[in-house]
Amino acid sequence: MPEKPANKNQDMKSFYKYLWVALSCCPFLLSAQGNFNALIWKQNLAYNSYLMRDVHQQYAERRDELAKAVQSKKTMLQYRDELRKRYKVVLGDFPDKTPLNAKVLKVSQENGFKVEKVIFESLPKRYVTANLYLPDGKGPFPASLELCGHGLSGKLYSEEAKLMALNGIAVLVVDPIGQGERVQLLDENGKTATRGVTTEHTLLNAGCELVGSSLAAYEWWDNHRAIDYLETRSDIDKNRLGVYGSSGGGTQTAYLIGLEDRLKVACICSYFSQRERVLELNGPSDGCQHISGEGKAHIEIADWGIMFAPKPLLIMSGLYDFVDYWGALQETKELKQVYETLGAKDAVRQFTAESGHGMPKEKREALATWFRQWLCNDPTPVKETSMPRVPEEDQQCTATGQVNTAFSDAESIPAYNEKIASQMEKDRAAFLKQNDQAIRAKMLSLLGIEMPKEKISVMPTGNMPLRTYSLLKYQILRKGEMPVPCVVVIPEKVAPQGKVILYLNETGKDAILNDENTLSNYVNQGDILVVADLRGYGEMEDPASLNDTKYWNREYRNAMTSLHIGRSIIGQRVTDILSLVDFLATDPKFTGHSIQLQATGTYGPVAVHAAFLDSRIAKTEITRSIKSYREFIRNPMQRDMFSNIIPGVLKYYDLKDLIEKAGKERIQFID
Repeated sequence: MPEKPANKNQDMKSFYKYLWVALSCCPFLLSAQGNFNALIWKQNLAYNSYLMRDVHQQYAERRDELAKAVQSKKTMLQYRDELRKRYKVVLGDFPDKTPLNAKVLKVSQENGFKVEKVIFESLPKRYVTANLYLPDGKGPFPASLELCGHGLSGKLYSEEAKLMALNGIAVLVVDPIGQGERVQLLDENGKTATRGVTTEHTLLNAGCELVGSSLAAYEWWDNHRAIDYLETRSDIDKNRLGVYGSSGGGTQTAYLIGLEDRLKVACICSYFSQRERVLELNGPSDGCQHISGEGKAHIEIADWGIMFAPKPLLIMSGLYDFVDYWGALQETKELKQVYETLGAKDAVRQFTAESGHGMPKEKREALATWFRQWLCNDPTPVKETSMPRVPEEDQQCTATGQVNTAFSDAESIPAYNEKIASQMEKDRAAFLKQNDQAIRAKMLSLLGIEMPKEKISVMPTGNMPLRTYSLLKYQILRKGEMPVPCVVVIPEKVAPQGKVILYLNETGKDAILNDENTLSNYVNQGDILVVADLRGYGEMEDPASLNDTKYWNREYRNAMTSLHIGRSIIGQRVTDILSLVDFLATDPKFTGHSIQLQATGTYGPVAVHAAFLDSRIAKTEITRSIKSYREFIRNPMQRDMFSNIIPGVLKYYDLKDLIEKAGKERIQFID
């Protein structure tokens, strides 16, 4: 006889009985694996949108200021001079001038001009390599700097310099930091250790920022000293000097003309646009193209042209350039208003080519024509014919191809920054002798924040009662700030001496909440675990596709935008921690339990600052984090540096100083 089929209902009862027994033995299987979002909305562009509101507000205020300034020549000149003062503040201090120790290594005669290989020291042991293109004939000649666009070749193969020299204008083509013979990050074979110029510039800029400067300021100084060199030459007319550059060289040109009074004419190519629009469309660009605090100071790209006004300025754009053309039109329109107010409407022009990025033939002709008009009083259009080839051996200045390997005493940018940081030790020691109130005030200023005045509000967003603990979701709200999502894990039995552990994990809170071993440890100890995502992490992490990998920072656009508006991302995250501590200090379920902060990775410096500022955090433990800002200077080839950059911080304190001041028992690195 065939076996009688089992009763279906009885089978289901048995199944659920066995399932209950199994889950009772493994209670953590009841935890919801995967997503622990606590915000009531999901929008991974939210943090950038939040930052861009500040950008838009700052530039709206600037537009209002400019609209008032263009009402008269007097108010326009006052605006221009005030703008220069603001630029000096964000640019920072410069060192004292020292001897250039300039040398002409070789002169080669080319077809229609000479090329000199030149080396000078913009600072002691900072060697600058350059080529001087001199027209045939007898000087003194009008002259221009050529500031190179991003490219490892640097000063080599300049078609612009040849055309200018053939038309009677001398040109000094300067290798920028990180390009040509001035690469700073070299491998064991003396070759560039990064993927290219823009990566090196960005990595170097982090160390410059920490000592209160920027790579843009270092380039400004080298270019300023290049003009000093031109003035030493008897064959150069120091009263007829100009500057031009394309792409990254256009950036250098814009920064230079803002404060360099000796220049009489300039051209910015394939850079000029609207910063506000570029930040929104494409995000921040290379590290050498940003100076922290520009937005806070209400400085737009056009403002460097305004600082130069009413001297002749040519803007060159490409219809199909990745540099936003609409932004270039808007900013040129502003410049024309300014120049007209100053009575020099013919001294500014925009030349647009049916081309993309860079300086093709038609732009070179427009460049040479513009400089001939204003330096030689000859408006005759320049036409480019076939030009001679300059052999590379007539352009390279060093035997090894790099100043940092050719000169035994050469000082690299990281070494220079480390020297400056060491020189600041006395300043840091003096600063730290002040009372805590003064130290906190300066710290808040550096971070770009204030101690929160608005009270928090707490919104429960979900709960999950499980067998041995409960999961409670919240978003912490404070007016003017991003919401802070967090999940509270409360054991069934909280130990009387149990702690409230505020856990900040740089890979996001889900990684902790999905780790059964970690959860089990805290629950078994009777501690309350609070796992949160600060702005830009976890639930609010910026899409990877919007952060170019060449910048070595997974949140580059938000970190750089934060520096631009004068609110460092580390400072904003300190505010988030203070909001969480307010929550933990006021909610009855946490009463009687001390607050301990645990942080990993890039959360480390944030945790140090928050613990120093808020004594309600009884203890802080940090793993896998930098322990000193000087680590970024000594080893600039690190990822995610800009997540923790505070401009000028090493003038006042380092992380270890805050730990000693707060008490080593309160803040500890446990690895």
